[in-house]
This record gives sequence, C-alpha cells and structure tokens, in this order.
Amino acid sequence: MDEFNTRKPMNLRRRGIYLLPNLLTTGALFAGFYAIVQAMNEKFEQAAVAIFIAMVLDGLDGRVARMTHTQSEFGAEYDSLSDMVSFGVAPSLIVYEWALKGMGKWGWFAAFIYCVATALRLARFNTNHDVIDKNYFQGLPSPAAAALVAGFVWVMLDYGNSGEAMRWYAATLTVFAGLSMVSNLPFYSFKTINMRKSVPFLVIFLAAMFFLLISSYPPGVLFGLFMCYALSGYVLWFLRLRRKTAT
Repeated sequence: MDEFNTRKPMNLRRRGIYLLPNLLTTGALFAGFYAIVQAMNEKFEQAAVAIFIAMVLDGLDGRVARMTHTQSEFGAEYDSLSDMVSFGVAPSLIVYEWALKGMGKWGWFAAFIYCVATALRLARFNTNHDVIDKNYFQGLPSPAAAALVAGFVWVMLDYGNSGEAMRWYAATLTVFAGLSMVSNLPFYSFKTINMRKSVPFLVIFLAAMFFLLISSYPPGVLFGLFMCYALSGYVLWFLRLRRKTAT
C-alpha cells in the first residue's frame, strides 16, 4: 500500500508535464475559434489580434515540449489540427467576411485557395519534416501566412479603410500567401537560435528595442515584419538561382 502511494504522485506529475504543451495548443485553438466568432460578428480588429495571440501560443507549445522533454505523437497531431483552425480556417474567414464577400465566387475562391493551401502545407510538413534542412522551411509557414493576412486586415482597419475598398488588394494578398505556403521556396526557420546560450549585452538591448518598435504601432510594424519575411523566401530563392547560374 505504501509503495502504491509513493508511485501515484510521480504518475500524476508526469501526466501534468505532458499536459502543459497541450494546454498551450488548446489556447491557440481557442484563439483561432475566437477569431472566427468575432469575424462572424464583424469585429474584425479583435479577430485579427486573436490570430497573433494564437501564433504566440503556437510558438510556445513546441518550445515548452522540447524544454520539458514532453514531445509526443499526440501533441504533434493535435498541434497540426489546431494550426489548421487558427491559421487556415480563421484567417480565410476573416478576410472573406471583411473584404471578399462582395466579390461573389471570386471572393470565396480566393479564400478557399488560402484555406486549402494551409491544409496542404501542414500535411507536407508532417510527412517530410525529418528529411528537409532544419534551417529552412519549405514554403511559407502557416502562422506567418496567417499573420500576413490578419495584419493586413488590422492595419487597413486602423487607417479607416473599408473592406469593400480594399477587396482586390485583400484577394491578391490572400492568394499570394496561399501560393507561398505550397511553394518550394526556402524560408529561414530560426530553429538554430539557442535560447540557452549566453549572448552579448547588445543583443538584449536590440531585443528590447525590437519590442519597443512593435509597441509603438503594432498593426503596421507586425504587418511590415511578416511581409518582409514572406518576401525573404523569394529573395533567397533568387540569390540561390543566381549563384547556380554563376557557377
């Protein structure tokens, strides 16, 4: 009986550790669901912000799982399903309700391109992430694509532009994000950055300045950052192509 009592807390603790990254994934899923609900209620700014919250939580769950050594096949599958909702369905619905609804079939066609591209991007990542270069993503990551679409909606709302006036720009950006996800373009993954490694004081100072820059004007800065990241894959592909032709 005493032996049973000593083992039980250990089992509960072990289950609690495995629960932690999945709770973060659930939080990201809830943020995506909240974004959908707010878009249906025509509260598009709240919906766009929820996408960025989902992106932060999605970035944390994987790091927490690796730091606590609680990676599991269940967690990987759950994370992929959460990503489909938060970075696939939610952004396509937000941009459709905000700008693309009045375009008829062209509107839902553009939104569907983005949605199906997210599903294909996630499926490809799940099947070949062990064989590709860890330093680069193959195609634009779905969180970055979602931030690009949601950031555009957010910044346009902040400038007072209506969805109807921006519908063709929104459709073009949505299709661009979708096609970038299913492309073979290389996008830097930032996985080689070691958070446990000591860094110079200047790095900490620059990180503080980075957060200060975002806080100065969140919609514009975030949209600009993810637009630059989305274009970086095309620039890197062009540089590699130029290097090959030169040799």
